[in-house]
Amino acid sequence: MADLHEVLRVFIGPDGSGGNELGVLRDGAAVPSREGRQALAAELGFSETVFVDDAADGAVDIYTPSVRLGFAGYPLVGVGWLLGVEALRVEAGVVRTWQEGEVRWIRARPEWGTGKRTERYGSVAEVEGLGVPEGGRWRYAWAWADEEAGRVRARGFPGRGDGIAEDEATGAAALVLTGELGRGLDIRQGVGSQILTRMNADGTVEIGGRVTRVGRT
Repeated sequence: MADLHEVLRVFIGPDGSGGNELGVLRDGAAVPSREGRQALAAELGFSETVFVDDAADGAVDIYTPSVRLGFAGYPLVGVGWLLGVEALRVEAGVVRTWQEGEVRWIRARPEWGTGKRTERYGSVAEVEGLGVPEGGRWRYAWAWADEEAGRVRARGFPGRGDGIAEDEATGAAALVLTGELGRGLDIRQGVGSQILTRMNADGTVEIGGRVTRVGRT
């Protein structure tokens, strides 16, 4: 197995809990083929793994254990924090990224969150009581915790059948939900993750969260 180099937790909560683990291979050239990258992402088993093809230019390639992604939120927040660049380049387009205090931000378009279906529930308790639904499609279950304040409780179910039954934190789904609601949100997802979003007048959405390094492998 290639040297993974970095493992991050992205969208950790204010108390340091939660956060979705992300694998980052700094030397993407070590695994040049898409087939090899997909096999390594499946072997590692993280929700998503990023291969850095050009650190200075921000060119990166993203994989779940079963599919390649043209855009994904939590990997780009994480690798943006790690590389410290101003822009990341993925298949969907150029993603701006910057730091504000302890929060790393990216800016993207809601339509880039393809395949993420949101499902609104009447209460936080209903969302927290959900079992993992049958596979076949991506579901983002959510309810208002405080609508006036923009606070949301959410859970993400990828439904891909690749060993990731529930995502601890999901930037692309938060992007889609923010676009649908047309307002900034404070989303608590999974066990303890926090995702912050802001809606811009030009239709783009900013997604932010805290990142920490777990270690190297």
